[in-house]
Amino acid sequence: MARVRRRATGRRAVALATVLSAGLQAAAATGSARAVDAPGWTGEPLFNDPLGTREEQLAIRTRLLELTGAALPGSTIRVAVYHLWEATVVGALLAARERGVHVRVLLDESSVSDRPANTAYGRLAAGLGTDPGRRSYVATCPVDKSCLGDPRYGKSIMHNKFWLFSAVRGAGNVVVQTTANSTPSAHTRFFNDALLLPDNPTMYGAYAEYFDTMAAGDWKNWKYRTAGGGPYEAYFFPRAGTTRATDTVYAALDRVTCVYEDGAGAARRTSVRVAIFKITRQAVAGKLVALQRAGCRVSVVYAESDSAASGGGTKGTWEKLHTPGGPAVRCYNDDRDPLHPGRKLVTPYIVHSKYLLIDGVYAGVRNKVVLTGSGNYTGPALRENDEAVIEVDDDALHDRYRAHFQRVTEVAHPGRADGTDLCKGVKPLPADGERAVR
Repeated sequence: MARVRRRATGRRAVALATVLSAGLQAAAATGSARAVDAPGWTGEPLFNDPLGTREEQLAIRTRLLELTGAALPGSTIRVAVYHLWEATVVGALLAARERGVHVRVLLDESSVSDRPANTAYGRLAAGLGTDPGRRSYVATCPVDKSCLGDPRYGKSIMHNKFWLFSAVRGAGNVVVQTTANSTPSAHTRFFNDALLLPDNPTMYGAYAEYFDTMAAGDWKNWKYRTAGGGPYEAYFFPRAGTTRATDTVYAALDRVTCVYEDGAGAARRTSVRVAIFKITRQAVAGKLVALQRAGCRVSVVYAESDSAASGGGTKGTWEKLHTPGGPAVRCYNDDRDPLHPGRKLVTPYIVHSKYLLIDGVYAGVRNKVVLTGSGNYTGPALRENDEAVIEVDDDALHDRYRAHFQRVTEVAHPGRADGTDLCKGVKPLPADGERAVR
């Protein structure tokens, strides 16, 4: 993964920060009507806030609907998402097809079987067809299998969450990599993030090729791949292997130098921040502990782990993260009902993002880096599931994510008092969240 990095520092960082700020201010001022007549798409991070206003809860979905509505006749929309259950999203995709847009939707099979009464798949099938050989279609991966996973390794899922637009009014080659499914809870209960990349033919081409490979289902010839351009690097899973060297997240953490000197010769410490729905990979947890002990400032906010009590062995990931001298750890898996004190929610408030932030020395260079995508820090996410992660080398983007991390950690409950069945993985999440086994 060695490559020449183009860092967003100096003038470029200031310029990008200005663009991001202007884009966000414009979005806030115009609301959901943004870009209907004169789109001004900018590369930006998007965050929903389930504790905020309705507009803040739907921030990610709103932007996806705007892009769908702006798709040009003859262009192609590709959607790869684990679960799609929202009538509003289905309606927007079918409306795009009616005006001549080619719409291709790929789902995990559980998007249908987990909600047999939901009409989303039936409507898409009626409006798009189900033949992947056509220009428009809705398709699913096989039952209990990702499109590219090797069945020898057991059950797997198509867990991706990305949207591609070949041409919209005002931009082309648009990638939206998100952590959000198209379900009600993704907005109202789960903290998610999304990264919008317009006019990026390199990333668009890599994602489109991956989508088409998944749709073809040729898992026997699949090999883990990466693609890069400028400050971006994308990683497409599953990834075969058994060693830490073939663990993409571990490898990224292994490129961190914890203690360094700044330009004035003063000693500094690299900060590592992780917001992750589920962490069960012992190697990753152990590396986070090792980095804290080596002098890094490591902070983790998560929703679910495994433990001895949940069948994670004599020392699960929960125990590993709580090793003396380890990172600052907070759990956000809050099943308290704010309207009825004493009652428990069926679907709790959680952190559902899956990002890693590095601020310090990375790959031998003073840098700020973001890795975000669909993959949890679990074994299946690495070796079996269809997942995508994107790494961005950009100071301004990192700082936006850092602000989001601060927001999530401030409201995280039970926070540091995380010895609960939910946090330890003893009590699984309901079906409207992620599958507990994955």
